[in-house]
Amino acid sequence: MNALISVSDKTGVLEFAQALHALGIKLLSTGGTAKLLMDAGLPVTEVAEHTGFPEMLDGRVKTLHPKIHGGLLARRDVPAHVAAIQEHGIDTIDLLVVNLYPFEATVAKPGCTLADAIENIDIGGPAMVRSAAKNWNDVGVVTDASQYPAVLADLQAQKKLSAKLRFSLSVAAFNRIAQYDSAISDYLSSVTFEEEKLSEEYVPTRSAFPGQSNGSFIKLQDLRYGENPHQQAAFYRDLYPAPGSLVTAEQLQGKELSYNNIADADAAWECVKSFDVPACVIVKHANPCGVAVGDDALASYNKAFQTDPTSAFGGIIAFNRVVDGAAAQQVSKQFVEVLMAPEFTAEALEIFKAKANVRLLKIALPAPGGTSDWQRGRNAVDAKRIGSGLLLQTADNRELAASELKVVTLKQPTPQELEDLLFAWKVAKYVKSNAIVFCKDGMTMGVGAGQMSRLDSARIASIKASHAKLSLQGTVVASDAFFPFRDGLDVVVDAGATCVIQPGGSMRDQEVIDAANQRGVAMVFSGVRHFRH
Repeated sequence: MNALISVSDKTGVLEFAQALHALGIKLLSTGGTAKLLMDAGLPVTEVAEHTGFPEMLDGRVKTLHPKIHGGLLARRDVPAHVAAIQEHGIDTIDLLVVNLYPFEATVAKPGCTLADAIENIDIGGPAMVRSAAKNWNDVGVVTDASQYPAVLADLQAQKKLSAKLRFSLSVAAFNRIAQYDSAISDYLSSVTFEEEKLSEEYVPTRSAFPGQSNGSFIKLQDLRYGENPHQQAAFYRDLYPAPGSLVTAEQLQGKELSYNNIADADAAWECVKSFDVPACVIVKHANPCGVAVGDDALASYNKAFQTDPTSAFGGIIAFNRVVDGAAAQQVSKQFVEVLMAPEFTAEALEIFKAKANVRLLKIALPAPGGTSDWQRGRNAVDAKRIGSGLLLQTADNRELAASELKVVTLKQPTPQELEDLLFAWKVAKYVKSNAIVFCKDGMTMGVGAGQMSRLDSARIASIKASHAKLSLQGTVVASDAFFPFRDGLDVVVDAGATCVIQPGGSMRDQEVIDAANQRGVAMVFSGVRHFRH
């Protein structure tokens, strides 16, 4: 049995090769991999010696040879194939171990030059992988170090790879090639080519939207059904998921997550992790129905639940702090579908054992200090499927600082009102448009979402507050887009609001400002809109 090993990432490869040698498998290798194995005392035949043709063009040509691809592609069950390789002195290669030049890691580095990117496009590796994967019935192809244990287990147990393992390795190999080619296509078709700037040091300008978009997603699980029972569904993750994103969650207990569970859980998690202080977010049908900050998980939950106890029934709850026994005891009094937090104490887990159907998700928050969207656990680009097409946009990661607020009324907000305005603005970003959010003392008091008219959203938010027996006197209000007329402003002021934040930018801004002055309330413009459809 012959194995060809040629890897860029050498993690675990020496130990793997030693185990192959112990099984009597002959080793072929190239370049740095061959040196690593030889230095460890392993008997290795270099590919150049095997093919009788030297590596050339700075290593660009070394495995592109009939003695390599003939050994990989020859079918052992076809007499003509066997006769052909015997005639030309070609030995079969039964195991290929290859991982590719680190193209993705190279182009992810700040200041990556076009020359570096091009040099890290692997040619021989993908060619060999495709040959071996096509001939999976005779050849095992290993493209990742995580596959080493399974391969060794089969070889040690039965001296060969099972057909099931060879096929799964082949599928993984073709998936890896597809991912690799997609990354190259995405990169090159995002480059703005400027011939006059070409040099070895040329760092190209890149568009956020490449000429061809090639998404790579890994299936995590099949789901029982989609939004409705007659729809099929599955759950996928990014090839390289951002730290602190929902797909990194560990489910500690409970039933399998449904399509709607996952969609709502994502809305709750994205909202709660936007707060630096202890916070709780309760989501129902993709909208926050209660959001609050407090001294700890219990305090923030109690405030969030007060906003809309009716909608909170069967909701999705997210915390950005450890859930302890006190918080768990309180949450367990209501029916909850999914509960998320960075950590649960042993006492909290014991409490939820009595409610086995509650899905508990443990998700580590992104590490502090991250500067990129990915490091902060955010999507860089959002997508929406339309008929035979796709809408792509940069994600709405815009944050608002107090220094950006522009007071446009005679009345100035108080320091407490400014704090509540920023809180309300943060919540409104996660409420479906048209969005109106009443808040006070770090707590939502009424939420109006998803209406065709901003006026109706304002009325619904007020109605929700009255149902929860919450007074809106002295509240602040956030509107995700401008008030096109004064009528929406009058509704929220009639309900008790004393301060309003909105983007501004309407043709009737002055009319609405005049109305605010007439009603004796403060108004600030954010200059930012947060439509969420």
